[in-house]
Amino acid sequence: MSLSTLPRVLVTSNEVPAVGIDLLRTKCDVTVIPAGISSREQVLQALPGHDAVFLASHHIVNNEFLNIAGPNLKVVSTMSAGYDHLDVPEIKKRGIKVGHTPMVLSAAVAEIAVLLLLSAARRAHEGRMELERGISKSGPQWLLGQDLRGSTVGIFGLGNIGQAVVKRLMGFEVGRFIYSGHSRKKAGDELGAIFVSLDELLEQSDFLVISAPLTNETQGLFNDSVFDKMKKTAILVNVSRGQIVNTDSLVRALRNKKIFAAGLDVTDPEPLPPGHELLKLPNVEIVPHVGSATIKTRNDMSIIAAQNILNGLEGKALVYSL
Repeated sequence: MSLSTLPRVLVTSNEVPAVGIDLLRTKCDVTVIPAGISSREQVLQALPGHDAVFLASHHIVNNEFLNIAGPNLKVVSTMSAGYDHLDVPEIKKRGIKVGHTPMVLSAAVAEIAVLLLLSAARRAHEGRMELERGISKSGPQWLLGQDLRGSTVGIFGLGNIGQAVVKRLMGFEVGRFIYSGHSRKKAGDELGAIFVSLDELLEQSDFLVISAPLTNETQGLFNDSVFDKMKKTAILVNVSRGQIVNTDSLVRALRNKKIFAAGLDVTDPEPLPPGHELLKLPNVEIVPHVGSATIKTRNDMSIIAAQNILNGLEGKALVYSL
């Protein structure tokens, strides 16, 4: 088979782990956009005539994108579990297959959730700030944190990541797990987690982990009125999407001690600009959206995103389709 007859695949950044690109090259003619210039303009410029697109980051796939891609486009595969950057109904309406990479990143994201939860509970960032100012006390009341032992841990969105968080916290002698969502889940029953209303989740949680997808329903949901319902000793952890939490409301809640602390892998805006109010607060732990950033996890995501494309081009079911 000559090179010209191979399906053409566009990879939106050469920062994609090589295992995925190498897999695509076994059956496709692959174009890779160099990192640093993989802006939307560069992607759109390279797009026409390709049979599939491998999205390395959250490039927005909308009417404009699809119109520029043209009639050849058969598969869109994003190297992410979240897909709020994709207009899935419009993509599918055009007969284009669309895939993502859930499940494989659940363990890594759950580990970050536990890291943030413990760091926020034990005031790790605040302690570091004190040390940098030359402050260190040995008194029995200095930098007292919150206990996981015997606590109520609430999960907002008991999907794959939420379940992975519960499994990892079981060894900490948590008092009970509760969760809210659209309906009671069999997985929740199996984990011994109790299904509650959102108000009950807010009122009862000592730790509240957000692991729900960003939707019209969840966008901006955590606002002033929600923080008013939470315990003053509560710790909020967000490993989902920054836009689920109203940033101004979170700043007020942390500054005014409406809640004890927060741990964030995601923010709105993202990234936070230097000097942002959240970066100045002692009672918030922030990491720059690195939930799935482990070597193994990103390699696995790259392989699955590539396999989605190969399957789609061969008329097979995608590994994970939307």
